[in-house]
Amino acid sequence: MSEITLSSAVRNNLLSLQKTASLLGQTQERLATGQKVNSALDDPSSFFTAASLNSRAGDLNRLLDSVGLAVQTIKAADEGISAITKLVESAQATARQALQATSTTAVVNSTVDHSATGDLGANTTITDGDTFTVKVGSASAVTITIADTETITDVRDNLNAVANVSATIVDGKLRIEATNGENLTLAEGTNSPLAALGLTAATTTGSVSSARNQLATEFNAIRTQIDQLAGDSSFNGNNLLSGDSLTVIFNEDGSSSLSITGVNFDSAGLSISSIGTNGFQANVNVQAALTGLDSAISTLRQQASTFGSNLSVVEVRQDFTKNLINTLETGAANLTLADTNEEGANLLALQTRQQLSSTALSMASQADQNVLRLF
Repeated sequence: MSEITLSSAVRNNLLSLQKTASLLGQTQERLATGQKVNSALDDPSSFFTAASLNSRAGDLNRLLDSVGLAVQTIKAADEGISAITKLVESAQATARQALQATSTTAVVNSTVDHSATGDLGANTTITDGDTFTVKVGSASAVTITIADTETITDVRDNLNAVANVSATIVDGKLRIEATNGENLTLAEGTNSPLAALGLTAATTTGSVSSARNQLATEFNAIRTQIDQLAGDSSFNGNNLLSGDSLTVIFNEDGSSSLSITGVNFDSAGLSISSIGTNGFQANVNVQAALTGLDSAISTLRQQASTFGSNLSVVEVRQDFTKNLINTLETGAANLTLADTNEEGANLLALQTRQQLSSTALSMASQADQNVLRLF
């Protein structure tokens, strides 16, 4: 109201009161919100810097949730590997029990040591094209033809191509076994190569061990449990033991990440084959199963180590991200948060100043009124 004229003293006190009221309002706002910078108007530099820091902290917080899920996914896979390892060890124990059970398979052992023989045609009575037959149970007889340049090792390999027959060389002597518990029949064909090999043309009786068959059934049951356990080792729809892979992103622009490749750790993936009918009757078959189980254990332990390393990396990054979020939020708070002790003292000082300014304004007004009394 420019048409109203105020004395200099009144005007100065009024301006002081207005400034004090403004500061008082600002202090009360800071105490109410807990922040000294509530908008860009308060301090543009601090406001926008703090907003940037809080924005990054928020982005990392959202990533932290996915990192936490990744940790649990890896832990689920690791726990699955531990459980599968125990099942494989149980399968090993079952196979070893089968080895301890008496084998009743038909076995024929050569009486001639061929370790230094070399070519059979040159060192025995065997001639090129001599034959003998092998028959297991009621199956058709299979003809084995011997070339005069062959060695005892070649004969062994030819025998191993026959179903349900296992041939080995022990101390230079040929050993033939019917692996399914049935009878084994050897018969001369062309000339008499069996005699030259130290074998007898005859039928050797074999029988099925019920104890070994029971153990084979238990082995297959464990194998089924391995398949089911591998399928159940998932977390949040991701199963690292069923071929799923996982990518863990650690920063807001995706430039920092870790890729974890899944594996197939069911029985097929671990090369643990099902045991067929009478499959545990021969020691050679049981031994082959044990060899496969040893390989599976080695594979499981190696993968457990890999997942353990991945888990360690992800947990370290998880802790780092938590600390970084705290650092960012603390930095933003340092730029914007008010010191309540300082603002409380300011409030008290401003209230005192306001009272003094009101008193001074009153006194200035009284001075003007004293002039009126002269009239």
